[in-house]
Amino acid sequence: MRQFTRIQEVKDYLKTEIQKGLTIGFVPTMGALHEGHLGLIRRSKLENDITVCSIFVNPIQFNNQEDLAKYPRTFEQDRRMLEEHACDVVFAPEKAEMYPDGEIYLLDIEFGMLDKVMEGKFRPGHFNGVAIVVKKLFDIVKPTRAYFGKKDFQQLAVIKYLVEKLELPVEIISCETIREPDGLAMSSRNTRLTNAERNIAPKIYQILCDVKEKAGTIPVSELKEWGIKKIQENPALRVEYFEIGDKQSLLPAENWKYKNQLVAFIAVFLGEVRLIDNIELFS
Repeated sequence: MRQFTRIQEVKDYLKTEIQKGLTIGFVPTMGALHEGHLGLIRRSKLENDITVCSIFVNPIQFNNQEDLAKYPRTFEQDRRMLEEHACDVVFAPEKAEMYPDGEIYLLDIEFGMLDKVMEGKFRPGHFNGVAIVVKKLFDIVKPTRAYFGKKDFQQLAVIKYLVEKLELPVEIISCETIREPDGLAMSSRNTRLTNAERNIAPKIYQILCDVKEKAGTIPVSELKEWGIKKIQENPALRVEYFEIGDKQSLLPAENWKYKNQLVAFIAVFLGEVRLIDNIELFS
């Protein structure tokens, strides 16, 4: 596995491989890798000649600096995991490499409501930071395909829109959420849970599954109220939002008219850790 920290070096290497006619699969991450990330690596390995993984904790997508400081950084462990899965290239730049002092990064694109509801409402500026770094990484790696998990459903919608709007020559591949045996969606943040909190966390997905069972049988507004009430029955859980929305526009649903388009989204605080999850209601 080749390892790069400099933009020009990884660009030069991949340019040579692309000139050979090889396809590039790309998995952008912020490190603290887990089975969810490794599933994306395996999918990329199956579908491309070369697989690239980036590891970069992107500071401009954090609106909470304490959250940024606490984000787990486990590069040596990540590197070993990537080697074991035969990843071809890891690109792990420092902040100064991605954002040189004095250089201003702007993205002249309007996302409509995609970056303003749910995560966008509670984390202002988050998706602008995500879009800037993803566009920059795409410009560096020039992937044939890029792989993202559905756990970050709203992020995936924003990235798809970015690619379409800017006509970027990359295919976005959506991959199913990888879960622990007890249903908890795999996340780098799970490592911050205490043992007691980890035992509570699967209740989030259990309730989403119950919501899916009830979908279409009662009004949307009643189901949302029911979902929030069930989560809050556990005093350790604090709901930030629970929404049922359209999988493309992400706008809240008022009824079940276009039920095949609907997804339930949730963000919950468990102790100091913020967890998100979702479930497609009629798939």
